[in-house]
Amino acid sequence: MGSLIAALASYLDARARSGEWLLRMEDLDPPREPVGAAETILRQLEALHLHWDGPVLYQSERLDAYQAVLDTLAARDLIYRCDCTRQRLKTLHGIYDGHCRNNSPEKNKKSAARLQVANSSFGFVDRIQGAYEQNLQRAVGDFVVRRKDLLFAYQLAVVVDDEFQQITDIVRGYDLLDSTPRQIYLQQLLGYRTPNYAHFPVIVNATGQKLSKQHFAAPVETSRGVELIFLALQYLGLSPSANLSRSDCDTLLSWAIENWDIQLVPKLANIPESAD
Repeated sequence: MGSLIAALASYLDARARSGEWLLRMEDLDPPREPVGAAETILRQLEALHLHWDGPVLYQSERLDAYQAVLDTLAARDLIYRCDCTRQRLKTLHGIYDGHCRNNSPEKNKKSAARLQVANSSFGFVDRIQGAYEQNLQRAVGDFVVRRKDLLFAYQLAVVVDDEFQQITDIVRGYDLLDSTPRQIYLQQLLGYRTPNYAHFPVIVNATGQKLSKQHFAAPVETSRGVELIFLALQYLGLSPSANLSRSDCDTLLSWAIENWDIQLVPKLANIPESAD
């Protein structure tokens, strides 16, 4: 349900503004990707009549582009190797202390690539949450752009792809709000433009856990498409009439596009009563 809400919010915002809705598979972590997951997602979106524009972009096919950007940052002495263990990182409570910036690991040791951050604030005005600002050095410290296993980190890949696809607007979950200043910092370093951002509240279960596969949330049953879209629209602040719950996906989506207003999206999470 959480993934459906994410897809629907961005789809409606694009369609209501006569924009294109682009689909990207962020398949950068093969060990964590179930076989056939990407194809399943595509078929589910089609079954729910959430049709995207243009070809699907697969991040797994963009590794050379990420490496080129990493090389550019390294040539500017903004990247350094880090071999800190998970155990040590846990003691830092999410704020890297720069240990390896001045204590470079041996060349033959497995190491991540970290980007040096500036001791300054990066902020933006979110279309849902309002003004948000973060001092990167105090909030996160130098952050990883390529992991020890040589897989590229989300923060780097998403910035490179947003520029490549000329993304103007990003609508995504609140759990990514605190990633945005890091991405804006990268955009500024690389001379990229900064898109508009909107972060909607992440749907949670009764215990406050995000409804995702990580917490064993039930998969979307496309046979219940109209019912689930109806619930998702309510979560996003819209008020479709009861008779629309007996319509079809196209009719419901057409109504939603016509009535979409991102200012109606609540800032805080709530739980649709029949989301399970």
